[in-house]
Amino acid sequence: MSDQVLLCRDVVRQFNEGSSTLEVLSGVNLDVRPAERLAIIGSSGSGKTTLLQIMGGLDEPTSGDVIVGGQTIAHTSEREKGLLRNKYLGFVYQFHHLLPEFTAAENVAMPLMIRRMPRAEALAAAGKLLDRVGLGARLTHKPGEMSGGERQRAAVARALITQPRLVLADEPTGNLDAGNGEHVLNLMLELNREFQTSLIIVTHDHAIARRMDRILTLEGGVLNEA
Repeated sequence: MSDQVLLCRDVVRQFNEGSSTLEVLSGVNLDVRPAERLAIIGSSGSGKTTLLQIMGGLDEPTSGDVIVGGQTIAHTSEREKGLLRNKYLGFVYQFHHLLPEFTAAENVAMPLMIRRMPRAEALAAAGKLLDRVGLGARLTHKPGEMSGGERQRAAVARALITQPRLVLADEPTGNLDAGNGEHVLNLMLELNREFQTSLIIVTHDHAIARRMDRILTLEGGVLNEA
């Protein structure tokens, strides 16, 4: 198996708009190494989120391959994609996407319970990680009872609970004020080092991008080193 955590090979994504075709990604190539931190920047509408979704198996490339943990993720069944995502990937979005009817601990434990880990064991692991991100007093709180910064920290914990090979983050601090945004980013970078998880952050914030190991720019459908 390749030492690379994720490979993109000639990834093209086209959308049909009436009689015309819009090409958002025009042959993207990328190698992500273990524990590497990458930023992808680009103007609004340049295809950053589309690329992230394709990397995570949430969207299909029109052509090309995405290989995660040595396995091709595109054009596999939904079940196989789900298994690959659960095994190798964690996701953090601009909006936390916590399930409102579940507690913080239940939300964070969810990926482990999907793996058939016993509920008590999964909740114990979630509690430990929530404590680590400063939410030890919020285990039984539902998202509606937590602040925006707390919800996003819980979302980071959920992304990392399985100790994935790679976390894909789409504007993870974009919905937070400067103080909470800084706190969440610091937390992600700290846990990235601790768990040796690779990290790809899509951001429009150059200050965030500069804290990564590499900065890539998506422009005209092509990804290049900045």
